[in-house]
Amino acid sequence: MHTSFHPADILLPKESIDMTKWSVVACDQFTGEPGYWDETERLVGDSPSTLRLTLPEIYLGKPDTDERIARINQNIESYLSAGIFREFKNAMVYVRRIQSDGKLREGIVGAVDLEHYDYHSGSKSQIRATEATVAERIPPRLKIRENARLELPHIMILIDDPERTVIEPLSGKTSGLKKLYDFELMQGGGSISGYLLEENEISEVDSALGELSRKCELLFAMGDGNHSLATAKEHYERLKRENPGVDMSNHPARYALCEIVNLHSEALQFEAIHRIVMGVDPQHLLKKMAEKLDTSESGDGQKVTVVTGGTSETLTIHNPLSKLAVGSLQTFLDEYLKEFGGEIDYIHGEDVLKNLAKSENSVGFILDPMDKKDLFPAVIHDGALPRKTFSMGHAEDKRYYLEAREI
Repeated sequence: MHTSFHPADILLPKESIDMTKWSVVACDQFTGEPGYWDETERLVGDSPSTLRLTLPEIYLGKPDTDERIARINQNIESYLSAGIFREFKNAMVYVRRIQSDGKLREGIVGAVDLEHYDYHSGSKSQIRATEATVAERIPPRLKIRENARLELPHIMILIDDPERTVIEPLSGKTSGLKKLYDFELMQGGGSISGYLLEENEISEVDSALGELSRKCELLFAMGDGNHSLATAKEHYERLKRENPGVDMSNHPARYALCEIVNLHSEALQFEAIHRIVMGVDPQHLLKKMAEKLDTSESGDGQKVTVVTGGTSETLTIHNPLSKLAVGSLQTFLDEYLKEFGGEIDYIHGEDVLKNLAKSENSVGFILDPMDKKDLFPAVIHDGALPRKTFSMGHAEDKRYYLEAREI
């Protein structure tokens, strides 16, 4: 293979399984909306579902987290024993996702080699993080992965392919490919279909990626699932440390299942990720923010809109701590929360943010999105961006869990 993206032994439910109930949205979505996950529970019922094999982050850190993880592992064993999966050896899957806005997003599911991934800032690896990786977020995810026999990814990795040489040529070949699935995604997620790539198509994808890698400095940049891939990396590195002298070159944990998507897809829109801070005195926080960032309601510079109760105002940052407004704000919030306490959550969508900011002792921050064409140059030049700098599309359009792989 020319690059670190490889075929994998991919598992999918047998055709008798209700795929709409099987496939649920990425665990890091709707973290501030328990009603979404309550409705997902109702829709899934007793049917086989990835909801039983993953841990929605809305439950992460709750008193019953360990029990939930134990049930996940039990469910994995139960599903494997029941034979609900069909396996496709040495495979890639061409994915056609019709988003909630009706736009087509194409991708290829395969596995990346974690030997060629380094999430640390300043990395020159073939696969790089686009946002800062928070080390504290890895251990709870590692606790889920370390004893699980399956991985189910919501990882999306971007390629910078303006000439559309890698993924898009597959669009005209679907009539000759085996269709693996075609169904509606639950809760407004649009629809999705997947096609099994044959040896010839896999070879063409590999050659196109190889040619692309010769033209660019950075081939793979994280889109979604940064901490999930970092967790897979740490799991693999831990296995190597715990097994000195053992050849791990062909161990399944060396690889992580993911989907690659072209940054230049018209369906891929970068949106800002907003902040909600809870359990604080809004006026005290804003006073400290003004002192630290020298904010005012006028002037040129980085902009952030503050929402408290039912009111909002746009402030200019005159003492920036980063090249991006999100970086200046995040630096201040990290310091403030460490000193004075409170909780922060990251919100997709202004309406959701505004509703949450109506709560007592809460303050919200609305940020402008970055231009996606700046992503690869920024990562190459500056390294990882501040965490939660951008989101690719609405929450409903995030990856849904679907394919799996034994690890």
